[in-house]
Amino acid sequence: MLIRLDPALEAPLFEQLAAGLRASIIDGRLAGGERLPASRELAASLKVNVHTVLRAYHRLRDERLIELHRGRGAVVAVRIGGHGALAGAVHDLVDEAKNHELSEAALLALVSEAYRSAPRASGVLRAAPRR
Repeated sequence: MLIRLDPALEAPLFEQLAAGLRASIIDGRLAGGERLPASRELAASLKVNVHTVLRAYHRLRDERLIELHRGRGAVVAVRIGGHGALAGAVHDLVDEAKNHELSEAALLALVSEAYRSAPRASGVLRAAPRR
């Protein structure tokens, strides 16, 4: 698992770490049931404070992407069906945005607005448009 943190970026280190782990979980590089490194171990390898790692782990726990267990540490949540479809949809969305020369900031704004205005998940999936 390779995660890079850049202190020069505007995003706090814990958010950068959470984003890197989130991407690895969603695209399947980290599988359900897989244990994440102990917070102290990961903090030492990234040369950050252990609280930075704990804050990132808590963020991912709140998003239900990982589970935290006393004595066992952080474990990737097991999801039926995984996140493969989501990862594919995200890559398709990025490709489509680039084809239309849409900036990253504009794409993120569109996704944020769509997420905020979408009804709560009902278990029914909408079919993705075919190109």
